[in-house]
Amino acid sequence: MRIRVGIDLVDAATIAEALEAHGDRYLQRIYRDSEIADCRRGGVLDVDRLAARFAAKEAAIKALRPGDDPIPWRDIEVRCRPSGPPELLIHGLAATFAHDAGITGFALSITHEQGTAVAFVVAEARTGADR
Repeated sequence: MRIRVGIDLVDAATIAEALEAHGDRYLQRIYRDSEIADCRRGGVLDVDRLAARFAAKEAAIKALRPGDDPIPWRDIEVRCRPSGPPELLIHGLAATFAHDAGITGFALSITHEQGTAVAFVVAEARTGADR
């Protein structure tokens, strides 16, 4: 097996600015409904949690290495459970890139504190995969 890694750091203030400027249009372009629901606390969106998911999407794209081909943000989904590690799920074009690269699984670690979010993605690929 080979591994690929991706890491990203996001300032939650940039997410708050995007929300203020574009509102629901921004949310629907970047996040799946399940991700938005998971980031609500008492009916209010938690921008730190949104930033962590955005960082995870960026880190996943780095691990996928799509070159100049854009991957839709919603093709990468972060699922957090009450217990256990977060999961990275891929759909659509992201799944196609993963398949073509021989990627068989992902591990994801995310954290956020004091307005900064970090995500680290490890992709496991078969030896001898094309990309």
